[in-house]
Amino acid sequence: MKLRHAFLGGLAAAAVLASPSFAADKLKVGLITKFPVPFFSTIEDAAKKYAADNNLELVIGQGQSATDIEGQIALIESMVTQGVQGIAVTPVDPTVAPALDKAVAAGIKVVLIDNSIPGWKGQTALVSTNNLYGGRIAGEYLKTVLKDGDKIGILEGVPGVPALDDRVNGMKEGLGGLKVEIVGKGATNCTQELGTSVAEDILTANPDLKAIYSACGPPAAGAAQAIANAGIANDKFILVGFDACCGELEAIKSGVEDATVAQFPAKMGELGIDTVVKAIKGEKVEANVDTGAGLVTAANVKDFE
Repeated sequence: MKLRHAFLGGLAAAAVLASPSFAADKLKVGLITKFPVPFFSTIEDAAKKYAADNNLELVIGQGQSATDIEGQIALIESMVTQGVQGIAVTPVDPTVAPALDKAVAAGIKVVLIDNSIPGWKGQTALVSTNNLYGGRIAGEYLKTVLKDGDKIGILEGVPGVPALDDRVNGMKEGLGGLKVEIVGKGATNCTQELGTSVAEDILTANPDLKAIYSACGPPAAGAAQAIANAGIANDKFILVGFDACCGELEAIKSGVEDATVAQFPAKMGELGIDTVVKAIKGEKVEANVDTGAGLVTAANVKDFE
């Protein structure tokens, strides 16, 4: 507990940003995102715009990494202390649920963005991509470019995080009856560095590997580097990602990456805050708000720029 309060007094306090002073009648809403990558920055930007357009006071916090559990707990606690009326949060791990329980007990409406917390009933709503469907889109694409007996590697995100697990499970479903062999997989914490490392390990152990599927955008960039380091030509290998971020669109245009699943983080930011506001006002909200997903390839990449 002492460690958490020390953290709150330092790093988390620096991470929490409040808008300039507002009139007393403005609703005060919090937004907490996982860590600093373009995907979450887009969510934040859309939330800021929504807040400005709708006369809200928005308090923003962000963790330091995909596994920054203590940081996110500290941010939740800080927002409760600051008196927000609602929190929209991209939960970094199910173990943040007790901190959110305290927020709910204090009368704060909680909306989860991007991924759920399995078994937790405290949220007003979930605003996210249907990640199982998104993974299925990726698998259906892979089914068109692979054949029975081909070997594939998987770059997982953070195992145990439902949204990221769904992307892998959905991909497997999308393969249907295609009998590919999954010869290697590993957690990447959604970082480019671990993406490179895990991809290199899989490629080294399986020189006849035909494809890699990455459950997050940054590891897909890492895999691209590993493939290049191995001297494999773009037209001899299939790389499919998820997020359409972190240079993936450029990689598709150059032929380094074959496809990715696009989410719509701006919708998550806008609809996440909109849902919180409606809940605070006592209006009816949907339990699940689907923000959509789509497959990006060289044929349609310009539509996603």
